[in-house]
Amino acid sequence: MSLLHILLERIDPSQNMARYYVLSIEPTLFGDSALVREWGRIGSSRQRRSEFFPQPSDAHLALDTWLRRKRRRGYQPRA
Repeated sequence: MSLLHILLERIDPSQNMARYYVLSIEPTLFGDSALVREWGRIGSSRQRRSEFFPQPSDAHLALDTWLRRKRRRGYQPRA
């Protein structure tokens, strides 16, 4: 069960670019919060990385940081 789920895309046909990036905050079995990041080319296999935080507020701060970073690189929320 995800507490928060954000899907971003960056599509530019002139550069043959079709990428996605997913940010989500999920609870862990030990009561912590995990920021889960998934990314890859649309239609192909993905990469996944998790960061664990003792407080949900820490996970939200990290999510905000990644969201700003990806928006600066041209990723937009999926329409």
